[in-house]
Amino acid sequence: MANGRKAIFITGAASGMGLETARLFANEGWFVGAFDVNQIGLERLEGELGAANCLIRRLDVTDREDYRAALDAFAAATGGTLDLLFNNAGIGRGGPFADQPWDDVLSVVQVNFVGVLTGIHLAIPLLKATPGSLCFTTSSSSATYGMPMIAVYSATKHAVKGLTEALAIELKPHGVRVADVLPALIDTPILPEGVAARAPKSGIFRAIPPREVAETVWEAYHSDKLHWYVPRELVALDHMATLEPERTRDELAAGTLFATVDAKIAAVTPVPVGGTAG
Repeated sequence: MANGRKAIFITGAASGMGLETARLFANEGWFVGAFDVNQIGLERLEGELGAANCLIRRLDVTDREDYRAALDAFAAATGGTLDLLFNNAGIGRGGPFADQPWDDVLSVVQVNFVGVLTGIHLAIPLLKATPGSLCFTTSSSSATYGMPMIAVYSATKHAVKGLTEALAIELKPHGVRVADVLPALIDTPILPEGVAARAPKSGIFRAIPPREVAETVWEAYHSDKLHWYVPRELVALDHMATLEPERTRDELAAGTLFATVDAKIAAVTPVPVGGTAG
C-alpha cells in the first residue's frame, strides 16, 4: 500500500494533535498509519485522506498483543519499514491525588506510559530496519515540573521525558533518533470543556492550535534535536524548574509561577524556532 513512500505510525490519530499530524504528513506525500480507540474518527480520517494513502485500525495501546497486531499490519503495508513512530495517545485525569479513584490513576499510567513503552519496545526492529527513522513521543509541559491537580499525568510525562533521553543514547548506534514534544495548553479534546476559551491570550499557557504540534513533528523528523517545546518559550520554565526547583515549587503554590516565567521570557532573547535540546 505504501508503494515506497515514507511511512508514519500515529497513535491517538482520530483527533487533536494526532489528527493534524496525519493530515500534514499525508499532504507531504507520506503513507499514514492511523490508530486510535475512536473507530468513527478513524473512518472519517480515511475518507479525508483516501484509503490508498493510509491504514486505519482500532488500537488499544494498553493491550500488548493488539499493539503487536497493529504494527504487523502496518509493516505489511510498508514492506517492513517505519520512518516515524509517533507515540501520541494519551488521557488526562485531574483532581487532588488523594481523592482520585485508583482505577483512574492506573488508567493514566497504562495509557500514557505503559502504552508508550509497549509501542517503542515492539517497534524497535522496524525502526532499526529503516534508515533515518525517528521514535517521537508526546510528553508535556507538565514534564518540566510536577504539576498539582494532575500529579499522576505529570508523573507519566516526566517518565516519557526520561525514557526519551535514555533511548536517544541506546538507539543512536543503530541509526534511530529519539525525541519528544512538550506541549503546553493545546486546544484538543483532552482539555476539560471551556479551558481553552478561558486561557490567556498571550504567554506560555495561551491556547495553541494542534496544527502547531503537527508542524513540530514534521520539523523534528528533519532534525536531531531531543526536546521540542510548544510554544518554544516553554524552555524557560524547564530551565527554571531545573535550576531553581524550590523557587518553582513555592511560586507554583502561590499561583505566581507562570507570570514569573513570562517575565523572564520577555527579558531575554527568544529561543530559536523549534525549541532546544534539553
